[in-house]
Amino acid sequence: MEYNPRHEAVNYPVEEPSTLLPFLLEHVKGKSRNNIKSLLSRRLVAVDGRPVSQFDAPLSPGQTVTILAFSAPRTDVLPFPLLYEDEHLIVVDKPAKLLSVANEREKERTAYHIVTDYVKTRHVKNRIYVVHRLDRDTSGVMMFAKDPETKELFQSKWNDIVTRRGYLAVVEGVPKPERDTIHSWLIETETHLSFSGRPGPNAKEAITNYEIKKSGNGYSLLDISIDTGRKNQIRVHMKEKGCPIAGDKQYGARTNPIGRLCLHANELSFLHPATGEPVTFTAKMPRDFNRVFK
Repeated sequence: MEYNPRHEAVNYPVEEPSTLLPFLLEHVKGKSRNNIKSLLSRRLVAVDGRPVSQFDAPLSPGQTVTILAFSAPRTDVLPFPLLYEDEHLIVVDKPAKLLSVANEREKERTAYHIVTDYVKTRHVKNRIYVVHRLDRDTSGVMMFAKDPETKELFQSKWNDIVTRRGYLAVVEGVPKPERDTIHSWLIETETHLSFSGRPGPNAKEAITNYEIKKSGNGYSLLDISIDTGRKNQIRVHMKEKGCPIAGDKQYGARTNPIGRLCLHANELSFLHPATGEPVTFTAKMPRDFNRVFK
């Protein structure tokens, strides 16, 4: 039987001994393993009328498994803007405060997990592959590959394929000069903070270009592009410039005017891996950024 989220409930009779997760994977058509596990974790599966969340709960012939689907989420649409999709790529506008990929504390509420569920609504074997990341608190353009060949091409020839990674940032103060290139070598500490140091085995070259777009109320809006994609590169460089990104307490900001890090990936340009044609994807600046200057 195919699971339909518009039904109030769907019943599945148990005809032979099993456990809950394998039973659901066999009987609920059109849903991925992640979809099923999400239903279990939100207690939307019942056995003989009692909600069950344990994936290994035993089942016996004569029992009935019910999916309480009245509040099951749709996975055939994304909860954030889809900027582009073809057979090789998918590009989204990731919101702030959403991890790009899982970490030790959060496994499922990630851009990777959400987009994976989305592509699996077309076919359960569909996959996506990470080719770059954005910090949890950074919003904007994020791209995934849809096949291993595209992923490997981007990873092996990133600097040849990607022509621009653009950002908008609201920083504290007014950087001097109003247009500059910051070039340093970043070193990561044991506490996962980064700082500029001398070239060496543990140092990674980082190049950030910025230009002031406007200033006011003690803040500046910067148009930024990066020639290298090091961890926290823009955040470190702006702190060391004396103008930390607003909301970035970790790197020295004193203010948090909109309740988030004021950094947004607004542009990604590259040569399409299948056609070789130049393409550009943009994400509008968050409205909150303008509030800082009013």
